[in-house]
Amino acid sequence: MRSLLLLLALILFPSCATHVPQPKPQMEAFQIAAQSFQARLDMPIFERTPGEVEATVASVLATADAALDRLAGQDGRVVSFASSIAKLDDISYPVTTVLNRIYLMKETQPTAEMRDACTQAVNRLNEWGVQVAYREDVYLMCQAFLDRYTRGEVPKLEGEDQRLMLEVMRDYRRDGMTLEVATRTEVAALKNKLNKLESDFDTNITNAQVELYYSAEELEGLTDSFLQATRQSDGTHRVRVTVSSEYLSVMQNAVREETRKRCNRARYSVVQHENGPILENIVATRQQIAQLLGYANWADYKIEPKMAKDGATAMGFVTDLVQGLEPKFQQEVEILRKLKVEHTGDPEAQINFWDFRFYQTQYMKSGFGVDPEALRVYFPLKQVLAGMFDAYEHIFNLEFTPIRPDYKWVDDLELYVVSDSTSGEPLGMFYLDNFPREGKYNHFAQFDIIGGKRLADGNYQRPVVALVCNFTPGVSDAPALMSHNEVETIFHEFGHAMHSILTRVKFGRYAGANVARDFVEAPSQMFENWAWDPTVLKNFAADYRDPSKKIPVELLQKMKEADLATKGIYYRRQLALGLSDLRMHTELDCDPKKAANDATNEVLFPVQEGTHFAAYWGHLTGYDAGYYGYAWADAIAADMATVFQKAPKRYRDQEVGMRLRRQIYEVGGAVDPAVAVSRFLQREPDNKAFLQTLGIQ
Repeated sequence: MRSLLLLLALILFPSCATHVPQPKPQMEAFQIAAQSFQARLDMPIFERTPGEVEATVASVLATADAALDRLAGQDGRVVSFASSIAKLDDISYPVTTVLNRIYLMKETQPTAEMRDACTQAVNRLNEWGVQVAYREDVYLMCQAFLDRYTRGEVPKLEGEDQRLMLEVMRDYRRDGMTLEVATRTEVAALKNKLNKLESDFDTNITNAQVELYYSAEELEGLTDSFLQATRQSDGTHRVRVTVSSEYLSVMQNAVREETRKRCNRARYSVVQHENGPILENIVATRQQIAQLLGYANWADYKIEPKMAKDGATAMGFVTDLVQGLEPKFQQEVEILRKLKVEHTGDPEAQINFWDFRFYQTQYMKSGFGVDPEALRVYFPLKQVLAGMFDAYEHIFNLEFTPIRPDYKWVDDLELYVVSDSTSGEPLGMFYLDNFPREGKYNHFAQFDIIGGKRLADGNYQRPVVALVCNFTPGVSDAPALMSHNEVETIFHEFGHAMHSILTRVKFGRYAGANVARDFVEAPSQMFENWAWDPTVLKNFAADYRDPSKKIPVELLQKMKEADLATKGIYYRRQLALGLSDLRMHTELDCDPKKAANDATNEVLFPVQEGTHFAAYWGHLTGYDAGYYGYAWADAIAADMATVFQKAPKRYRDQEVGMRLRRQIYEVGGAVDPAVAVSRFLQREPDNKAFLQTLGIQ
């Protein structure tokens, strides 16, 4: 998830029976319907050339600067909430919208020329955001309103208005506006430097294209469809290690250890020479900023607005889980080690980093009769999407209608309108960009394009988002088939899309998934449970060769058992990443490569010598000092899922689904997440369900 909060230079950041696409209606019909609800639904207009990108940025910034001048030039004796704090949200919103669109283009445009132009535009927008944060005249006018408010000269604020006032002024403090001019000037310069470094780091990751070539013998264990898809004219097989689905297929299925070792080394060495020095500079610059602002380290600075509040709390959460999982982790590793002993004939065999995914797959097959690759036949992409749509439509009382986009950045792009199925109110739109290609963002994510906001004319701007995915395309007559892990992933990412689209908040700052960063994953993480539920899966999980063959309930149970049996290793990997991130951002004079590799060596398995996985770890921009938030959010998500599990219709219970929509999804960041969760649970939260999901009693 990526967003711009108040422009303080923080980039966060075939049919089946269940859902038959209808004939494409005209966009105008939805726009007219939206107007009847005092709302706007706009098709995004994408720039087509570098010149258009440059012109758009220049125009939106000029308009925003003029508006900021007017804000700063008013009479401080009569300044109001609407003319100061709220006006900042109004001014930032059009710039945020341009930034969202251009950031998406930076990650998805087919041509390098456009991606480069968008990268430069993102850098310019970020620099402008820093300038806005340090405009003393704007800050002083906001402070003038706070002074009037404190003296009781203006009406008391409540709810979202009060939250906005408190957080805007908090952000000014966090930017150093209460410090002397020299210090904040230095901080502003460092933030501009940091923005450029982070943009370069991300761009190198997106542009990286690393390929390995293997013989068919070296890829023993891979499926015929994989071999067919990767076969080259000279008889070799190309594996793109920078495409996660191809990398994971090799790591999970290649019988030959040397094949896996080579593939792992290549993946964990991507752009290390380019990004290694950049990451060192990023980490050092962050530490400088934090100390100038009066914080002990970057973790304390970044975590202050989150649920955890400080680095020590986040670190304690991670280390406690590491220790709690130790017995289960060691037990699982020993099971895998025995499989390797049996497989290799070496009684002293140990599980290496390049081994664990392969032997986990073997354990699932031998111990539980679960073959992850064989399961793909139950999950053809179009069938999964249709079933997922049905699940979300049902519990949230929605309808998704496919329409034709005005513009496609790739031929197979899809676009849907989301409407309330009772009232007919159009609520937003989402794009689907499904398959990998050169220069495209290489994982799975939801990108905001147009955020929700109550506009000055009283209309509500409905959101538009994009789901950027990298599913494995179909080959020959076979459709695109998904792994079960990818089914979990798309249910998760679509949760982010719904979080964005269903918003009802007043201010763009709080719309959709613009919530505390260690809570943002919880609502979407929870939806991974749907990918395991027999009632949900029976609607779409069927063998594409014979749709009458549904995925067997017994197989689902075995899959759950296998998942739990390997959960210790899975979660220790997550915690190794969380610990790597926190150490980078708490240790003084930190060497990020050493911090990340050492944490992984301690918590998971030793990494290969000479590798530097953190140089290819995109979460370090946007989730910096925040990767622990996945586990933190998992604990909340597991607790929230119990409400569905106890409901009469479980994961298809519409009453609970509508409660989730109203009390979590619609309120976005306008309500404290702890309060919102307690309201949804109708009790105080606890970690019991989370510990059960880990196999810890």
